[in-house]
Amino acid sequence: MKLAFALFKYFPYGGLQRDFIRIAGLCRDRGHEIHVYTLAWEGAVPSGFQVHVVKPRFALSYYGKNLALLRALRQARKTERFDAVVGFNKLPGLDVYYAADPCYAARLAEKGWLHRLTPRHRQFAAFERAVFAPKAGVEVLMIAPSQIDHFIAAYGTPAERFHLLPPPINRDRIAPPNAAVLRKNWRWDTGVAPDERVVLMIASAFRIKGVDRALLAMAALPQDVLAKTRLFVVGGDDAAPYQRQAQALGIAKRVVFCGARDDVPRFLLGADLLLHPAYTENTGTVLLEAMVAGLPVLTTDICGYAFHVLKANAGRVVPSPFEQAALNRELAEMLSDPQRLKAWGGNGIAYGRTEDLYSLPEKAADLIETVARKN
Repeated sequence: MKLAFALFKYFPYGGLQRDFIRIAGLCRDRGHEIHVYTLAWEGAVPSGFQVHVVKPRFALSYYGKNLALLRALRQARKTERFDAVVGFNKLPGLDVYYAADPCYAARLAEKGWLHRLTPRHRQFAAFERAVFAPKAGVEVLMIAPSQIDHFIAAYGTPAERFHLLPPPINRDRIAPPNAAVLRKNWRWDTGVAPDERVVLMIASAFRIKGVDRALLAMAALPQDVLAKTRLFVVGGDDAAPYQRQAQALGIAKRVVFCGARDDVPRFLLGADLLLHPAYTENTGTVLLEAMVAGLPVLTTDICGYAFHVLKANAGRVVPSPFEQAALNRELAEMLSDPQRLKAWGGNGIAYGRTEDLYSLPEKAADLIETVARKN
């Protein structure tokens, strides 16, 4: 089969982008021809992928570039005769949509009326409607069960068009038999003392993932706990504003911004707690990645996968409406209880052995093939 995949931007460290690579790569491994349409591609191109980078000549705005991608995809569909077009962002004309983002219509209800007048809003709303309208016919791959009701309420989408997938966890996140040795090696390489606690954040978007909240929680730790605690922030976003915040809070020496990394599994094994106080999060794949690695989790209930933390008893979840004092208290209590940290870590590993957290690419590829056969 000849398959087209579309996404606004590819970079190696985004959650949506990693899911795309795994699903499209499996389709390639099954013998299908893979074409990718995008506005930007960073990093190596996988073998067998034909990547078409759309470069608008005159469009400077975000929404103008998206329209250029849409036009290019429509033209390609006329000439290339694809068996199916799969979108990882919302676009008109898709056969399958991978719903990595939450319902825009539901989020819009929280914004002021002026926001609705912007060209960016009109485009987002129109693109989402093109995917979820009752007669659109787009099959939707869902990873956040809580979002299904939002889309149905906003658009009247038939329930049978939604296909709930398992979480997109890569098995390389699972704690290996020699996890203790790897943990010791990472801490030695990183200069972490044996009696220090490492709080880890993994985020590609520092603002929405709550790095500011994390810094405030660190600064609120009792002095004796803070003196033995370090925060490592892994991700490729702009760290400068948060470095200034850490400096203002007097904790700059306890915070390390590591940039984007290819060795995330080492951090998961070497740290003592994953902190993910997100403002908004459709799923929060990193929560499950931490759990199966044996890393206790402290997160907010806004994350779609936060229920797994509670179900597994693998950490704690701060309820909504969010209160910074609650996060501060939970972080201090968790770091002061090494026995509970160990128990939470063990519970996460056990949960990963009994739950289906790993078969998302296979089930997504199965559905894409089913849709392509019908076209």
